[in-house]
Amino acid sequence: MEQTFKITTPEGLHARPITLLVSAVTPFAAEVQLTFKDRSVNMKSIMGVMSQGVPQGGVITVAAQGTDAEQLIQAVTEVMESKGIGERC
Repeated sequence: MEQTFKITTPEGLHARPITLLVSAVTPFAAEVQLTFKDRSVNMKSIMGVMSQGVPQGGVITVAAQGTDAEQLIQAVTEVMESKGIGERC
């Protein structure tokens, strides 16, 4: 299961929104990857996500595999939209 987002925050993905996203996915058992420009990292790793350097307007894909993958994607979508981090593509 996957969902694509366009980052809308003026600073792109920086420490504060990354912390919100990592905190949202950590409780889930599913494996989750964040992909930007053909490079994927574990979305449960703050440093991994920060290393992506996603700017405003960057398009990312969040892909999850596991028993609770659908709920994980819903949680990411909720955080993205409610906190003004990004919007679904």
